[in-house]
Amino acid sequence: MPRAEPRHGELRISIHGHSEGQRVDPGRPLEVTARGSGGRMTDVTVVDTFGRRLAGRLDADGTHWRAATALAAATHYTVHVATEDDGEAMARRTLQFETSPAGRVLSVRFGPGPGTYGVGQPITAKLGTPVRGARLRALVEGALKVESSPAAEGAWHWVDDTTLHYRPRTYWPAHAVIQVRDELNGAPIADDLYGGETPPLVITTGARIEAVVDAAAHSMTVRRDGTTVKTVPVTTGRPGFGTRNGVKVVLGREYVARMRGASVGIPPDSPDAYDQSVRYAVRITLSGEYLHAAPWSQGSQGHANVSHGCVGMGTRDAAWFFRTVREGDIVRVIHSHGKKMPAFGNGFGDWNLSWNQWRRGSALSERPTADPQPTGSGRLRPQL
Repeated sequence: MPRAEPRHGELRISIHGHSEGQRVDPGRPLEVTARGSGGRMTDVTVVDTFGRRLAGRLDADGTHWRAATALAAATHYTVHVATEDDGEAMARRTLQFETSPAGRVLSVRFGPGPGTYGVGQPITAKLGTPVRGARLRALVEGALKVESSPAAEGAWHWVDDTTLHYRPRTYWPAHAVIQVRDELNGAPIADDLYGGETPPLVITTGARIEAVVDAAAHSMTVRRDGTTVKTVPVTTGRPGFGTRNGVKVVLGREYVARMRGASVGIPPDSPDAYDQSVRYAVRITLSGEYLHAAPWSQGSQGHANVSHGCVGMGTRDAAWFFRTVREGDIVRVIHSHGKKMPAFGNGFGDWNLSWNQWRRGSALSERPTADPQPTGSGRLRPQL
């Protein structure tokens, strides 16, 4: 007699015991079960809309599969189930389901905005919810991906519970394309906290522009892609108002900027008080350090430091510098009597940490590697 056709219809496949189309609780481990006579499951594959595969384990008798990792919230999943009947005839079933929305979502906002920047520009990630603890920080940090072409070794650094900065070991390559993305996308982070959907960021870098301000020599040297293009006389902060030493990053440009002593704590009745507008102002700290035109100090430029902390230069030189630099370009101050530029809190002082120090701020670091050795002219490179 001919063998009867296998009756796979007698084998019922279910998710959490619910019918297809019902929303599944992402906080509960996914289970796929087979009930009825005439067969068993031989393989289960679960994939979400982002192509992420859910790991799991099928029991020995082929009636129960349980996920080894948690589901993402508000996500569509497809379940492919391979079965066989008692006569070893095979078949396939496909089920689909949606998970319920998250109770709380961890938002991530990348910075800066899309555009072209200098090679010193850090990438920032601002979290909508504080993240504490090594395990949670490692989970979040591991999902924040940064890739550049040409490639550049880099790492995230936790500034505080809601802020991360990313920078390469040295500066970004010139004329690079940098892509930033968040791979959390509904993934579970903590109890009732899931990753949100974050738009990716793409930025590019321009030429490598570096300016070194030597406060002792009263001069500024500017290089483009390693070649000196201009050296100009300047004046920096006088005693008591020393310009901060260290590597800073251009934050922005203002054709006219109003500067007031009160903004840095100088009383209006003090002989050091000031209130004036300046032209061709290139900002390098949040507290108000600029490189700008200072025609009133022309006689001191190249000879003495007479400012309240800014770098002043002739109007023609200031206009040239204003047109030459962009956000993210590098300004390094050396041989000043001012304090050291902090790594965080007053703009982008990220480059004032060595690579080892930077790596210690990552939740993913194991053992920091040796700091890079400076090459070429040390005067125009960050002291890492």
